[in-house]
Amino acid sequence: MSRNNEELSPFSLEGKLIAITGASSGIGKQIAITCSNLGASLVLFGRNRERLNQTVGELQNPDKHIVFETDINDFEKVKNDVKEAVSIKGKFSGLVNCAGVSPTMPLRATSETKMQEVFKTNVVAAMNLTKLICKPANLNKEGGSIVFIASVMGSVGEIGKSLYGMSKGALIAGTKSLAVEYGAKNIRFNSISPGVVVTPMSMSSEYSKDEKKLQFVTDLHPLGLGKPEDIANGTAFLLSDASRWVTGTDLIIDGGYTAK
Repeated sequence: MSRNNEELSPFSLEGKLIAITGASSGIGKQIAITCSNLGASLVLFGRNRERLNQTVGELQNPDKHIVFETDINDFEKVKNDVKEAVSIKGKFSGLVNCAGVSPTMPLRATSETKMQEVFKTNVVAAMNLTKLICKPANLNKEGGSIVFIASVMGSVGEIGKSLYGMSKGALIAGTKSLAVEYGAKNIRFNSISPGVVVTPMSMSSEYSKDEKKLQFVTDLHPLGLGKPEDIANGTAFLLSDASRWVTGTDLIIDGGYTAK
């Protein structure tokens, strides 16, 4: 590091080791790129090694980062991956829980199996990794920052998004209690609630395949649809020391969707 910590911008991520799930595409990939540009070393989790390697190829100093081809629902492998990461890179300063699924279905089509599947990925797996990262053996003794990528659907309603909204609402609610629980250890917990962001996942949805429906969804956002960079910038802020007095909050980044 060419400068002393005292000289660094509070928005810098120099010297921080950040874990990111869902880093092989979309918002997670852009979060990795943005954090890398701000100086962080990264541990990236995703299910597709080829796409993870593509992400690493777009990062600053690729040799600073490591990847794990992992399904976050495989708790034993996740545990071993975290242990290996710490042995290689040292202790973590932050975690971004970005991996998730986004089903759209009416309640009548929702089965118990589907409910369990969505909650396991969007909630249980994220909390499992969070619990691992927050262990003293894995987290920097100065504390750290945990960010959950939630959704505006966790706070407002939309037809067909009840299951997805419940899972994201659970993250928003959990964030608040975790912030209180871990405050004395200087571990901060925040969530981010994006509106519709242009990603491969969102553009494969049903409304995106119909020009009129896509325009309708776009018009719900006074500033138009978001870009992955919009969410990545907010995430980087929450990971940085610039947000040292921010915990237990849900940062809404939605182009005005919830302002109406």
